[in-house]
Amino acid sequence: MQKVLKQLEVSVAAAVTHYWSTRAAQRDRQKSRGVTDAGLRSAVTGGAQMDGFIDLFKRLIVEAGIGEEFIFRKSCLELPGYFRPTKEWDLVVVKSGRLIAAIEAKSQVGPSFGNNFNNRTEEAIGSALDLWTAFREGAFNAGMQPFLGYFFMLEECPGSNRPVRVKEPHFKVFPEFIGASYKKRYELLCRKLILERHYTSSCLITSQSERGLRGEYREPAEDLAFASFAKSIVSHVGAFTI
Repeated sequence: MQKVLKQLEVSVAAAVTHYWSTRAAQRDRQKSRGVTDAGLRSAVTGGAQMDGFIDLFKRLIVEAGIGEEFIFRKSCLELPGYFRPTKEWDLVVVKSGRLIAAIEAKSQVGPSFGNNFNNRTEEAIGSALDLWTAFREGAFNAGMQPFLGYFFMLEECPGSNRPVRVKEPHFKVFPEFIGASYKKRYELLCRKLILERHYTSSCLITSQSERGLRGEYREPAEDLAFASFAKSIVSHVGAFTI
């Protein structure tokens, strides 16, 4: 098991390096074209920047016994919803007419943490509610519940670590949000997504832009560590191979 975990850490570090190097290359290309307003916006959702993580999720699923032909990560990512026709996920696994897994992979780089945090929160909750309601209504041939995963990487910087004040003009907010940084807010979000059973498992890592090029990253909370997320994927998806 220690060998597996060591390999996993190396793989996560490689995905972190890919994220920051891809982002830097995108930023340089934008500058060469005279574009100055797209870099930070593209960093909110990641796009190709998240490919290293998506590839890692795919390898975990293959190792759990699911053939590559059942894993979709570049196309055919749309799944039916209940409140909207479809939603495109970042990785989808479908086998024998059954939805086995759907994973969302997001990231955020500063400086606009406030609005983006609210958007990511609404998006994460809404997507899960939409999928589980569609599941209840038989959109995925019912049966065993699929794995629903939420992965997030946040930039480690003063803006994400600084305590944030809350406004309470009418009612008190929940105490865990008082003085919480955006990093802490993301930790609370990821944990509550699991507690409320919106997602099967969730993961939060942080990384500083320069050190991230060397693959350095942190895990703010043990219960949201990548190893736990990976094990959850493998154990859940593996049940579909029996």
